[in-house]
Amino acid sequence: MSDEIRRNMPLFSMGTITKLTDLTPRQVRYYEQQDLIRPERTRGNQRLFSFHDVDRLLQIKSLMEKGVNIAGVKEILQDQDRSQDSKRAEQKPRPSKPDLSEEELHKLLKRQLSELSYQPNRGHLISGELSRFFH
Repeated sequence: MSDEIRRNMPLFSMGTITKLTDLTPRQVRYYEQQDLIRPERTRGNQRLFSFHDVDRLLQIKSLMEKGVNIAGVKEILQDQDRSQDSKRAEQKPRPSKPDLSEEELHKLLKRQLSELSYQPNRGHLISGELSRFFH
């Protein structure tokens, strides 16, 4: 499991977050309302926060303590998000072929299975055992 996946796993309840960040539940809800954080929700609508959310809340708290208003915080965080997105885009390898449509993929798989699955004494799997997948 990659570190990025671990950092984005929703693990912490509101009570834990308030202890970790020294923010009040009201402040945390306000930052969510301002779209600065996006915690996951359980079926019972309880917020669950990730390590990434904790880092973000601590960054928001630090900026607010330095006198940056909420609009400034939004701007700073959006700039950071944009630069991180562009870094990720640069790191991703570009696909050499365009994506296949579902129909094209279906035809390609059918042709490959047909070529690979012919057995002299049993015939084609596509017309036998696998026929239910190809209509």
